[in-house]
Amino acid sequence: MYVYSFATVKVKLTWKLAIELYVKRNFLSVFLPAGGITALAYMPGSLRASAVHKREVHQASGIYAFTGFLSLFIVGVPVILYAIAEARHIQHANTGIIILTVLLASVVYIIYSIRNKGWIYKLIIKLFPSLEKRISSMLDFHFSKPDFAMTTLFSVGNEVSGIFHLYIAMLAVGLQPSLGAACTGYIVSVILLATSPFLRGLGAVELSLTYLLTLYGYTPAQALEITILYRIFEFWLPLIAGLLAFAAKGRQIFLRLAPAVLIFILGVVNILSAITPPIRERIRLLRQYLPMDTLHASNLLVLLMGLLLVVTATFLVRGLRNAWLIALVVSLLSCITHLTKALDWEEAAIAFFVVMVLLSTYKQYRLKSNPKLVNIGIITAVSLFVGVVLFETIGFYFIDVKHFQVDFTWRQSISYSIKSFFLLENSELFPLTRFGHEFLVSVNVLSVCTWIFFFYTFIRPYIQTAAIKDKSAGEAEALLTQYGSSSVDYYKLYDDKLLFISEEYEGFIAYRIANSFAIVLEEPVCAEENKINILREFDKQCRRMGLKPAFYRVDEDSMYYFETLKKKSLLIGQEAVMDIKQFTLEGKEKKSLRNGLNSLAKKGYTTALYEAPLNDQLMAELKAVSDEWLITYDKKEAVFSQGSFEIKEIRKHNVIAIRNIDNKVVAFLNIIPDYAPEECTYDLIRKTSDAPGGCMDALIIALIDYGKKRGLQWLNLGLVPMSGIDEPESAAERVVKFAYEKIKRFQHYQGLRDFKEKYATLWLNKYLVYENDFDLIQLPAALSKVMRPIHPSSHT
Repeated sequence: MYVYSFATVKVKLTWKLAIELYVKRNFLSVFLPAGGITALAYMPGSLRASAVHKREVHQASGIYAFTGFLSLFIVGVPVILYAIAEARHIQHANTGIIILTVLLASVVYIIYSIRNKGWIYKLIIKLFPSLEKRISSMLDFHFSKPDFAMTTLFSVGNEVSGIFHLYIAMLAVGLQPSLGAACTGYIVSVILLATSPFLRGLGAVELSLTYLLTLYGYTPAQALEITILYRIFEFWLPLIAGLLAFAAKGRQIFLRLAPAVLIFILGVVNILSAITPPIRERIRLLRQYLPMDTLHASNLLVLLMGLLLVVTATFLVRGLRNAWLIALVVSLLSCITHLTKALDWEEAAIAFFVVMVLLSTYKQYRLKSNPKLVNIGIITAVSLFVGVVLFETIGFYFIDVKHFQVDFTWRQSISYSIKSFFLLENSELFPLTRFGHEFLVSVNVLSVCTWIFFFYTFIRPYIQTAAIKDKSAGEAEALLTQYGSSSVDYYKLYDDKLLFISEEYEGFIAYRIANSFAIVLEEPVCAEENKINILREFDKQCRRMGLKPAFYRVDEDSMYYFETLKKKSLLIGQEAVMDIKQFTLEGKEKKSLRNGLNSLAKKGYTTALYEAPLNDQLMAELKAVSDEWLITYDKKEAVFSQGSFEIKEIRKHNVIAIRNIDNKVVAFLNIIPDYAPEECTYDLIRKTSDAPGGCMDALIIALIDYGKKRGLQWLNLGLVPMSGIDEPESAAERVVKFAYEKIKRFQHYQGLRDFKEKYATLWLNKYLVYENDFDLIQLPAALSKVMRPIHPSSHT
């Protein structure tokens, strides 16, 4: 139907795209209000990337929807008339057909009126004049009648196959089929599906179809069985196909979330299995094949495994390797114990499926656990095992006979104590006294506490924080002098950075660790030909450290290196760069700037350049301005790709400051080393609360003069986060664009963009580079963490 719907408007749609379009729209239609219609607005990324125009997609989708209703009318009317003749109770279907008839007639008349510019068209244009061009565009297409006929034919075939589908479901459950019941039941279910406002008639279809089948002589149980079998293939399998289609697009997220969700479900299943009684018939069957002395899992063991799995699901989401190992081992044990405990093959099947999923997603789990705690846990667990078993053995051996009516031998004592420690069922132990019962409880408590402690030490995340500094930081500084090429290279040697210095090539990487990520500032500092090799070397080091690499503020010209390594990227903003030599204050467009500077001069404000090293008095004045700026504008110091106010750093920089008529500093910026050729840049630009608005412009103009006097070509004005995304290429970029434009928290970036637009000659795209889509869920928190100063009070 989709292939011929598009052919009707003279567009060729491949079978692959048609299948993807169907399964995805079918999936979305379940969750959208009036989903059968509203889902038609969705276009998969593969379709947007093809040569098909959006207008043609909407036109073909309209034809697809119309032929769907038309075929239902063509097939449904004879069926309803036949059912009425047979006096069946289908008044709701009768009403539905009438509504459908009116709807079809209305749609045909409206389209006819609009295409011929009748009264409906004139009314729409009068009420909504802006829609005139859009309506003309939508209805201006070449209509292929043969392809429309084929679309309708396939749609009718779809209805007929649905009828036979229900007929075959009757055969499949071993009942006498009824073609009349199949015809009527199918039409009623589709009418409910088409007219349902939500969930595509889920529930209503099942109830009505079951009731209708009982009118044809089937018992309620038989009718329900037919309905369930029919709906599995008609509703649930296509729904699952749509889910898998979406999962294939974001498979990295799916591969990370699916195991965690399944582990959580398995944990809940274990808990429910532990607190519900077993099926007696299965217990009898189990005892025919397994000796009575075979070790069976106790309910306590199954319950503990369920709790462990529920907790482990959280650590799986974080990518912890030992969490994956624990989940695998406990899932295997669950598979075995469900069978040996009560022959619960359903729970065992779920556990086995989880094991298969875990084995197929092994590479997703990289983060290590704390090796010291793991060693402590293993040693402690072994020690506690020996201690608890020894305690229980001695306890069983010397306990009075009256408590269990058993005179335990050493062999029995050791066997029961080992079983108790591993929470296996001791079916032969029946405490007869309160002391005997409390003794068993204490044994179980000791065992559970030991296992919980071992679990904690084994799974606790470990983040290696030691920097790789086989060579001195001085060598990194020399490499930066030789290979530096960026306006933010200066920050790569800040104290907040860790340094990875290549052992094979001349180059280094500056990064910080947060939330299992090694977040790199830009890219390697090295010769161009060595960048890919150093990136591979760093990636291997991250794997050894249990970290995932991510690269912040990567230039568009450098994306080649990361694309070669099959990394993913997200546009995070644009960096403003101006051509100093072309800048002038002349011209009409610069009138507001000239007026602002003249106003400052008339009020007695002066601008001055102070060369490093700065004296203590000036530093105190600058600090006062910085502190007031932080408080007045509710700002916090940020680092990583920028600096904070640190006296030892600011003192080494040239500073441009503005003083008022009382000689008080009211605004300043500090000029930092810029390793990009023929370029200068600044770091902090701050002012007091009473400084005139034109002070910021005056500082930038003074910096431009500073660059001109030194023969520089460019001034880097810095990054404007989240800006510059005109045509989003992914869901993540659409989210960033929406946040930049609509969310109040980020709207100050628009003001920053407007300020820099006055000067910028070029806007350079900057990217965040990462490994897989799931990283985008965790990276915002990690980036926020690395941008906090290590010592928040260091600027004081």
